Amino acid sequence: MLAVIGCAALSGFARAAEGGPTEPGAPGALPAAASDGRPDAGWVADTARATDVPARALEAYARADLTLAAAEPGCGLRWALLVGVGSVESGHGTYGGSAVHDDGLAHPPILGPALDGRPGFASIPASPASTAMHGDPVWDHAVGPLQFLPSTWDRWGSDGDGDGDRDPHDLDDAALAAGRYLCASGGDLTTDDGLRRALLAYNRSVEYGELVRARASAAAKAAD
Repeated sequence: MLAVIGCAALSGFARAAEGGPTEPGAPGALPAAASDGRPDAGWVADTARATDVPARALEAYARADLTLAAAEPGCGLRWALLVGVGSVESGHGTYGGSAVHDDGLAHPPILGPALDGRPGFASIPASPASTAMHGDPVWDHAVGPLQFLPSTWDRWGSDGDGDGDRDPHDLDDAALAAGRYLCASGGDLTTDDGLRRALLAYNRSVEYGELVRARASAAAKAAD
């Protein structure tokens, strides 16, 4: 399960989406691809301007979309859904003054609050392996721009940029891992039921799911 920070500043398209209607299924069209299979640079630049999503973050979401379109075509995950998730989780890696650099890493690293059982928080003790990810020897924290719990990353961690490493602080890796998790949880994300299942698995909050869907729909519409 993933934890949401919920403190990210809203961009222009996200503000317009608050309280607005959502569409069934995962919104958006497949991003344009370059000859090497990566997202087309022109598409990334144009879509980033239209949606007010940082281009480096959008590239990571689009790369995950293209990868999963080939590996799991029955899922139907689109980049715009990852925009919605990334917006809510960390403002696309900008929470707390962080930023996603050219290498895909969020600097400084983004850590969620201690999961110490206080009101509104789960109680999850740290393990030696999870401490190595977030530095707290007592309590677990969600980590990275998409806020993976260490135990979830152990299962779904992915190498989204092909550098041989799986790093939850690398948005390329985190976006592919999130996409795989959503596909496994929801099945066909082009259906309303599938998308709802996926988002409830990602975060057990109906309000969270509706906010993600609203922001995803807004991004897809802005890019049309």
